[in-house]
Amino acid sequence: MGEAVPTLLWNHLSSASASLSICRLSPSHSTAHGGGGGRQYPNQEQAGHIDAELTIVLSSISLACKQIASLLQRSSIINLTGAQGTVNIQGEDQKKLDVISNELFCNCLRSTGRTGIIASEEEDVPVAVEETYSGNYIVVFDPIDGSANIDTSLTTGSIFGIYAPDKQCLFNIDDDSTLDQAEQKCVISVCQPGSNLLAAGYCLYSSSVVFTFSIGRGVYSFTLDPTYGEFVLTHENIKIPSSGRIYSFNEGNYDLFDEKLKKYLDDLRKPGPNGKPYSGRYIGCLVGEIHRMLLLGGIYGNPDNKNSKNGNLRLLYECAPMSYLIEQAGGKATDGRRRILDIKPDQIHQRTPIFIGSPDEIDNLEKYLS
Repeated sequence: MGEAVPTLLWNHLSSASASLSICRLSPSHSTAHGGGGGRQYPNQEQAGHIDAELTIVLSSISLACKQIASLLQRSSIINLTGAQGTVNIQGEDQKKLDVISNELFCNCLRSTGRTGIIASEEEDVPVAVEETYSGNYIVVFDPIDGSANIDTSLTTGSIFGIYAPDKQCLFNIDDDSTLDQAEQKCVISVCQPGSNLLAAGYCLYSSSVVFTFSIGRGVYSFTLDPTYGEFVLTHENIKIPSSGRIYSFNEGNYDLFDEKLKKYLDDLRKPGPNGKPYSGRYIGCLVGEIHRMLLLGGIYGNPDNKNSKNGNLRLLYECAPMSYLIEQAGGKATDGRRRILDIKPDQIHQRTPIFIGSPDEIDNLEKYLS
């Protein structure tokens, strides 16, 4: 008999207005994979580590990721490559799948009835959700990270973070409405530093589709089995190596970097005690960089430079969720002066420099930057 395969088990629960596909975060002893005993992902809901409302929100995110993965795999066939012809709030040209993936995320989160506020990297301002039955979670996300890689079929991903509900910031407005200036300030106060995250994760779209998340009790990765359409537990309680021999910086900007950072990078390229220098790897997709780092160790940096005084990555949608994951796995994340998770955002689309990775590698970098 084969080994039982732990999965994100999909059940169908009825809500007041719709049938929801819900992730129970528990093992499934699928006869398709064989019966018998095998390693199991602990049922976090039964253990009291996660409530049913948050489970539903996570389920909706994993469903959106499945749909995005399907579109990415068929993007060249169904003409979803290329630019949309629009520009987002950061002044970046949007790809077709940037727009579609954003809509998928929003629709899946709205349908749960458990999200009060949705904030997306692709939206000008956060959106308040009227159809909230309970929960009222605040979900921030980047629907497609590394979208410049879509047209060449390279690695992309989705990033999300979930914050606790705030009863003082519930708005009774229409679905398509956005928040006025006073309400934006309320959202900013709700979207606390990353240290207040309840859960965070990413979905990697590459040779495999990998859904990785943490609810504050370790990091777990599930790989999509396309045969059965289920996420199967493949990496449990991930611990990042304390050090690693891979560094990832966009060295095309080397001449724009601070002199202290240049010295650090120069030393990485020199042969170490084993006679070999560090290996340089740069994917152009934060999700891909973090996924590799969780498994192999190393360091990733997206620093400020002469042209980008605050760095390139968004604090709410990218840096805070990824820093939460890395710290849950035993790593570190800093902007060069402060722990990323301690930074309170002043703006919805605030950018920040980031250095993230194995603890020994971050400690070594800080010696150069201090």
